Amino acid sequence: MYPEEIVIPMKEELTENGFSELLTPEAVETALAQKGTTLVMINSVCGCSAGTARPGVLLAVSNAPKRPDHITTTFAGFDIDAVRKLREHLLPYPPSSPAIALFKDGQLVHFIERHNIEGRSARMIADNLIGAFDQYCN
Repeated sequence: MYPEEIVIPMKEELTENGFSELLTPEAVETALAQKGTTLVMINSVCGCSAGTARPGVLLAVSNAPKRPDHITTTFAGFDIDAVRKLREHLLPYPPSSPAIALFKDGQLVHFIERHNIEGRSARMIADNLIGAFDQYCN
């Protein structure tokens, strides 16, 4: 598990911008059982998370004409049980962090894996997400 002093500032980058944390398996199940669209940012200490994933997600939710009904986050390597539960809902995709998932009525409809984050700019990630929001969000 990563040290709290490293993780907390990375969590706060999202929570201070309206993301709710999924800290337990029960919180994951509750979030995904909600009607509508739920965005889940699987946060991580990885450099691509800090450099492009978190900024890309923030750009998308702040600039998209259509937004998910719920924006949430959980932290790989820290919120261990919550991430394990979330990954059950991401199958058949292998574990990936950082990663960004969009669910509609509890079903995975869009997923950006780490290999689709690495080497891409925050703007490219935001554009990808905005396209998914246009398709799946009201």
